[in-house]
Amino acid sequence: MPAFDTVLIANRGEIALRILRTLKAMRLRAVVVHHAVDADSPAVLQADMAVELHGPTPVAAYLDIAQIVAACRQTGAQAVHPGYGFLSENAAFARALEATGITFIGPRADTIELMGDKVRARHFVAQRGFPVAPGAIEDDDPATFVERARALGAPLLVKPSAGGGGKGMRIVRDLAVLEAEITTARREAERYFGDGRLFVERYVERPRHIEVQVLGDAHGEVVHVWERECSVQRRFQKVIEETPAPGLTPTQRRSICESAAGIARACGYLGAGTVEFIYGAGGEFYFLEMNTRLQVEHPVTELVCELDLVREQVRLARGEALVLAQADIVQQGHAIECRVYAEDPAHDFRPATGSILGWTPPSGPGVRVDAGVRQGGKVTAAFDPMIAKIICHGATRAQAIERSVRALQDTVLLGVTTNASYLARVLQHPEFMAGQADTGMLARCDESLAATLAEPDIDLLLAAAVLADRELMQRVHAVPAMHAAMGGWRN
Repeated sequence: MPAFDTVLIANRGEIALRILRTLKAMRLRAVVVHHAVDADSPAVLQADMAVELHGPTPVAAYLDIAQIVAACRQTGAQAVHPGYGFLSENAAFARALEATGITFIGPRADTIELMGDKVRARHFVAQRGFPVAPGAIEDDDPATFVERARALGAPLLVKPSAGGGGKGMRIVRDLAVLEAEITTARREAERYFGDGRLFVERYVERPRHIEVQVLGDAHGEVVHVWERECSVQRRFQKVIEETPAPGLTPTQRRSICESAAGIARACGYLGAGTVEFIYGAGGEFYFLEMNTRLQVEHPVTELVCELDLVREQVRLARGEALVLAQADIVQQGHAIECRVYAEDPAHDFRPATGSILGWTPPSGPGVRVDAGVRQGGKVTAAFDPMIAKIICHGATRAQAIERSVRALQDTVLLGVTTNASYLARVLQHPEFMAGQADTGMLARCDESLAATLAEPDIDLLLAAAVLADRELMQRVHAVPAMHAAMGGWRN
């Protein structure tokens, strides 16, 4: 059984801080690696040890396997938690750690490889009797690929064999443009993943995106930790997630969750992972992919099932057995996660950058905030624009929505434009309120959701000015004149 007392966190931002807190609760020493741009981030400041990484770009530094292995040797770290993104689904990274006797807190390298290739994963799942959408795979016969795809009939979804995050995906409703869309998808796949192989599936109209959390131990036992609804997406990127998924019958919920557990069991899964499905209006569902890591939206499952999934990852990586039987894992209430991005909804969600002049996260009953920012820190264009997650739990879905809207409205982040107000409007949209959101909801409703912008709040503008220039505090006598000119403070 692997034993370790020091864990290196090979990630940054909110997930690095979230992992660090669990490690400290488990009385484990936490090492955080970082690029210079993150030297004053909360995770680095709270770590037991920190090691700076170097590279031509910040992202390149976080992807440098040799530097991370060297950091483990330097600090005595016997295990690595990769978080999500970066190296979390990199089989070469897992093998490099194994070769030096360092425990990878995640699945085995061969599992990462199997499920990281969408074509191999699709074959694996189909051969074991789990549902996959009708499709055509280029590798089966490249010469007839377009012909076989056309024979499936429209609409179609063209997808890259490697990668994820919506890159290279194309929806084709007119077969006359199929070849052109395949060419475009191949070019995008090569650019993003260095792999232009494609496959095509029948596209499910107005699909829902439902995923299932699974846990597997080294002794062959697997359980599911129920499902999450991830249908609220912009350009294939998730924005709001919740659990339980609204509108599922007990039979439908049990069927999709047991299928996920079966897939994880079939591949001998170790650790925490997520099996994702496309869910149709008639209740049919098809395997989409498996993410062999912790998900961004894992907190909603933690709140509803009263589990610490990072703690479970650490335990399972040590070789410990699952302590919960399937019957012991129950859902209590409802939880919603909103991803707060540094972006401007009024200008086509353009990424926003700048210094954080003020940061006051929301609080209150059922409110959890996972964030990796601090007042005085900077938001740059070097990384993904997600800067915080607002997660709210309630006894009912209606209460979770109400708490989420209030929490977003109470969030104060000055100096950088965010999508917080936009998210609050999404939560109050009739389709979402009715539990009828699908993956195309935001595209259909984008204009109405993004166009309504609040008038500038003078109070916030003054607060930002004060925070930007502390000397204004000494000139506070000038504020009443400004106040009078503006017609008085608003209550």
